[in-house]
Amino acid sequence: MKIICIGRNYADHIAELHNEVPSAPVIFLKPETALLQRGQPFFVPEFSQDIHHELELVLRVCKNGRHIDEQFAPTYFDAIGLGIDFTARDLQSELKKKGLPWELAKAFDGSAPISQTFKPVAEFADLANINFHLTVNGETRQTGNSGLMLHPFARIISFVSKYISLKMGDLIFTGTPAGVGPVKLGDQLEGFLEDEKILELGIR
Repeated sequence: MKIICIGRNYADHIAELHNEVPSAPVIFLKPETALLQRGQPFFVPEFSQDIHHELELVLRVCKNGRHIDEQFAPTYFDAIGLGIDFTARDLQSELKKKGLPWELAKAFDGSAPISQTFKPVAEFADLANINFHLTVNGETRQTGNSGLMLHPFARIISFVSKYISLKMGDLIFTGTPAGVGPVKLGDQLEGFLEDEKILELGIR
């Protein structure tokens, strides 16, 4: 199983971090050890003083494929959940200044918690109109809608599969909307898909 992540997929998030709008999906990977077991707390790593939350819709890949045509891409995922791409923003900023890869800031152990449940694709009336949001200590911090993605689900699957073969059980983090920010010890994070809470974790 691998975790494939899409960066810079919402215009408002690109603007808040003062990044350039990419012409193609920005791809990075997290190892399996980044996956945080459902319901487990997130422990702030000692190497960062500025860990940010980034809530994302996550696709669960249901069959193997490579060089997938965009029109067939929707058949390659069967469920949608939520995930948080925890980012060591201070470390990422230093790496970006040096033109180095982001993995140390993005792929560390426990940096990819996922929701307790994934909803079958058939339960969504419109994949281009999925609402989700994150609260921190009961306060809404991030809100997003899949219709605001620069690169929708099918395009992401097709693009990724040209370079990296997809396998059943892979997870694809599809990008975060605006509102990312730091977490601190004692924070309680809750993620909602539409109006249903499906992700919850504490910061330790």
